[in-house]
Amino acid sequence: MARQGNAAPVVIKRKKVVGGGGHHGGAWKVAYADFVTAMMAFFLLMWLLNATTEKQRKGIADFFDPTIPINRVSGGGDGAFGGDSIMSEETLAQNGVGGSAFDPIQTTRSQAEGGPTPGEVAAEEAILREVERQLAAYTGESMVSDRLLRHVVTRLSDEGLVIELFDTPEQTLFAPDRADPSPILYDLAAMLVDVTALATNRIAISGHVRAYPITLRADPTWDLSTARAQILREMLGEAGLDPARMQRVTGFADRRPATADPTSVRNNRIEVTLLRRQSAIGGI
Repeated sequence: MARQGNAAPVVIKRKKVVGGGGHHGGAWKVAYADFVTAMMAFFLLMWLLNATTEKQRKGIADFFDPTIPINRVSGGGDGAFGGDSIMSEETLAQNGVGGSAFDPIQTTRSQAEGGPTPGEVAAEEAILREVERQLAAYTGESMVSDRLLRHVVTRLSDEGLVIELFDTPEQTLFAPDRADPSPILYDLAAMLVDVTALATNRIAISGHVRAYPITLRADPTWDLSTARAQILREMLGEAGLDPARMQRVTGFADRRPATADPTSVRNNRIEVTLLRRQSAIGGI
């Protein structure tokens, strides 16, 4: 009996085991949600690149550009200056060259230097855009169809409205490696004369050809690009264009490719530019 009284008591510990990781087991859900969000943003970006034009993408880029208030045209916001900055044209005297909200594409010159007034610039811009709109809406006419307009692309530049006529893999504007026009070029020339009659701007024509995949002893690209530009000038005159409107005819050979591949047929093209007033006066 005394031995049992001196024995140490037996202590039994019961540990409660909780199944699962509790709230610590959901970290993967956050990572997965971030991944899905990133993929959605990526596919949205790819869709925008495919569904918008170059001009629209430029507008989107300018919208997110933090330096837009001091670009050529103020970004437009609700800040202290209402989207303008202290460097905007409403603050500084306009007696030199530079960007202008009245003319966001072309540089301005003071009236003392013989440059156009803001009203003249705005009117010229409206005319060029109307020519571009009429050209894009020319489908359905008797001499022009969607098949012809596949060879036409337009863009506004500092120099003026550029109307680009180019080859496609299915149809070329000239005979291969020659300056003989194809029948489709006659229809395109007639279309250009009809549409450009909306304006009185001077016209410049530049010829471009693709590069040859091999090095030739005599480079034919200079003569070929110039000859094709000259042929189009003659065709425009025969179609009714006033010869006095022609400012210059230039051949650029293969020096200004339109694609990453300089040998692509897409580089065979003729650019007809309705020059702005300053470009025509300066002769650039």
